[in-house]
Amino acid sequence: MKILIIDDDQLTSTTWSMGLKNAGFEVVNATNGQDGINQAKSQTPNLILLDQIMPDMLGNEVLSTLKQDPSTSNIPVMLISNYNENQMMKDAISQGAVDYILKYQIETKDLVDKVKTLLSQLGGTQPDTQAAPAATPATTDSTAPASDAGTTPAASADPTPGTPAASTDTPGDNNPTGSA
Repeated sequence: MKILIIDDDQLTSTTWSMGLKNAGFEVVNATNGQDGINQAKSQTPNLILLDQIMPDMLGNEVLSTLKQDPSTSNIPVMLISNYNENQMMKDAISQGAVDYILKYQIETKDLVDKVKTLLSQLGGTQPDTQAAPAATPATTDSTAPASDAGTTPAASADPTPGTPAASTDTPGDNNPTGSA
């Protein structure tokens, strides 16, 4: 499974790359939005981890471009940022992001577990099936109609809805109201 990390923060990108590679994922990196769009088209990753604030464009702009292009529109995208702005989160989810995670609230191991769980829920295989049982609680909430974008458990303005590793993302995040 291939993960594309689009993030201008070299330390974050390197740390997450190492954690994902150690878990058996292939990792491709891009340091800005345009490079990320190009890499998404040429590399066809199974998942994109996308920073919100980059020098050339916002993550939501990259997300919009990816979702409008037929060659990249089906690639799941997780927005990951230090920027905790509720409207920006809601916009990302409404544009098709599968999750919005706050960087300062997640450790690399938890990010890897979240990636494994998400790929498992989306029907992908994972290189290390150790986290597969953790996907069970989240799948019980996936009865929302697939055509009703924005209401499925992984598509709310809440940064960690329906995901088992939520405890490290947003403490006390059992509130489905969408407040962050």
